Amino acid sequence: MQGETTTRNPEDDMRKQSQPNVDLPQGQGAYDRLLEDIRLGVLLPGARLREVELAARLGISRTPVREALRRLEADGLVEHLPRQGASLRRLGYAEVMELYEMRAVLEGTAARLAARAASDLELLELSEINTAMTASDLPAEVARLNRQFHTSLINAAKNRYLQGAIGAMARTLLILGQSTLFDPARSKSAAQEHDTLLRALHARDGHKAEEVMRAHIEAAHRIRLRQLREAGLMDGIEPSGGNDVAI
Repeated sequence: MQGETTTRNPEDDMRKQSQPNVDLPQGQGAYDRLLEDIRLGVLLPGARLREVELAARLGISRTPVREALRRLEADGLVEHLPRQGASLRRLGYAEVMELYEMRAVLEGTAARLAARAASDLELLELSEINTAMTASDLPAEVARLNRQFHTSLINAAKNRYLQGAIGAMARTLLILGQSTLFDPARSKSAAQEHDTLLRALHARDGHKAEEVMRAHIEAAHRIRLRQLREAGLMDGIEPSGGNDVAI
């Protein structure tokens, strides 16, 4: 017992004192699980997020759930409403427009930088991901491979500040729920757009790569606008019924 006392690290004690109620591994796990539920549309815009219910579903205590909700609030995904508590934010029409405009700018810049900075191995990886995406007819798999393609491209740009800005924006976009690539027509055209982008990257043509990426994001934006229109959100007014509409 005495030996255990002499091996304690004072820095560990200081960290525990500064974060007395946070179970970091479980808190991170709860955060990741909730992010995935948002991405998959399990949690829809406007959904109430009760600590007790979430803790029971995740099989953990309320403390890591509370920490995960705080992080989601800091990310701009969760809000606290009077007499209701925490709920998943709704994105209005104008905010969706602004997000996609910024996405075109940021990912267009990433494509331009990647044309200069990506290694041959990174370009090969991008080609292999897109080949797998083209071959798949499973919407969930296509969506996963598409995320992998975009993440690999952003990494290949080799700019940590750009990565941070895109990451923050992407977390907000998760509120939109299911990927536009669940539309079979969009899935096919997206892979073709990736092919055009890859040709520009292999040619080390940064201007063309940025142009193609911007067009690629704008095509996805048009699909979102169609979804907004079908959901009755084109005028920026939330429809009645709340959680039955996922934009």
